Amino acid sequence: MHSLLPAVVSVLFLCYGAYVLRSRGVNRISLTFFLLCMTTFCWQFTWAILFQMHQPQVALSLARLGYLLILFLPTTLYHFITELTGQHGERRWVALSYVAASLLGVLLLTSDALVDGLYPYFFGFYPKAGPLHPLHLLQTALVVGRGLWLLYRRQRQAVSTDKARLRYCLVSLLIYFFASVDYLCNYGMEFYPPGVLFVAASLGLIAQAMVRHNLLADPLEVAATIAHEMRTPLATLRNQSRMLTRAMPELLAGYHSALAHGLIPAGLTAPQLHYLAGLGQHMEKETSRSNFIVDMMLASARAGALDRGDFANYSAKKCVDEALASYPFESAMRDKVRVRGSNDFTFFGSDVLLVYVLYNLFKNALHAIKVAGRGEVEIRLADRKLMVMDTGAGIPEDILPHVFEPFYSTGGTGMGLAFCQKVITAFGGNIQCESKAGKYTCILISLPAG
Repeated sequence: MHSLLPAVVSVLFLCYGAYVLRSRGVNRISLTFFLLCMTTFCWQFTWAILFQMHQPQVALSLARLGYLLILFLPTTLYHFITELTGQHGERRWVALSYVAASLLGVLLLTSDALVDGLYPYFFGFYPKAGPLHPLHLLQTALVVGRGLWLLYRRQRQAVSTDKARLRYCLVSLLIYFFASVDYLCNYGMEFYPPGVLFVAASLGLIAQAMVRHNLLADPLEVAATIAHEMRTPLATLRNQSRMLTRAMPELLAGYHSALAHGLIPAGLTAPQLHYLAGLGQHMEKETSRSNFIVDMMLASARAGALDRGDFANYSAKKCVDEALASYPFESAMRDKVRVRGSNDFTFFGSDVLLVYVLYNLFKNALHAIKVAGRGEVEIRLADRKLMVMDTGAGIPEDILPHVFEPFYSTGGTGMGLAFCQKVITAFGGNIQCESKAGKYTCILISLPAG
């Protein structure tokens, strides 16, 4: 009877993992969630068998096997959260946590340091904590606490739609903490361990957020889909603006003729007439700007699946010239951009993607000088390096370490520098950002020889 709950819930964990894999496809996040569910499934299924055991030696071997899985459970949860929040810099700590769990596993299987016998409780045998068991508790507190911090920080930075999804995970992790009540049974407190119910509720909430609330949707893919759908209405608007540009002079001439012959009253002011005369051109300019944004979004999405087989040798200077010629500068902003140094070099990569990288850097630099109300943008080519520097608003010290994180933003889409880093890394180069708030920002790209 006491084995029924862990047996049923273990199957539930297996279903959670399969449900997410089937619904969201195979990717790093869904795979780590499946690993988390499989570890939990094996742990609880082992407990379901353990509670039916009557032979102490067999029960002890089974308890050690079940506890081996428990040792890795906090790390698999931490691993899942790092992938979910996109904190790739945490992967070395995840690896270190797996190593620590493995060392504890060796101690578990070769000594009584972690599990020192069994307690004969009313519901069945249960592992007794050994002298080094607190090391496992410490590791659990560290990695789960770190996971909570990552989720909390990520949901504070996220846009409104992502905040709701990530809060699901934050709440679920807090629920997961209550499962630690089971550790009291390892220290001689006799009660039926309810932790499995908290774990089931926690992972169920995460599965709900991942599937029903689209937690696993790649924001770049979603943005690219929306951008692609925008092409048709933008093309329609462009055609209408061109028609308006061609027809407006004749319409205004007819209006002036009607006024001159007293056929209609003067209902439009001179500024309104001037605005109407350039309306078609204004519309086409804004349509071009919108198309430019669409192209940027699609380029960002394509950067996630770069194929080095399509790379070739290109001139860095030609890419800079192309970017300057095609970027949709506002009013007199082009005059604020200076190119200094003409030491051209070739690089191995994609000229199209480097142009889009430059577009992003131009956008950021021009925004910085616009916010500051002063400054200029300098582009320099020298020693296989491409530099884009602005003397605008600069980046605050607390934000600077995060500028290459995907979707970390203080007002824009948050995709710019993350996209740039992805492209330049694929080329085999590197990109660095140096800035001082209120003074300047310098982006330095180094590219290997072509």
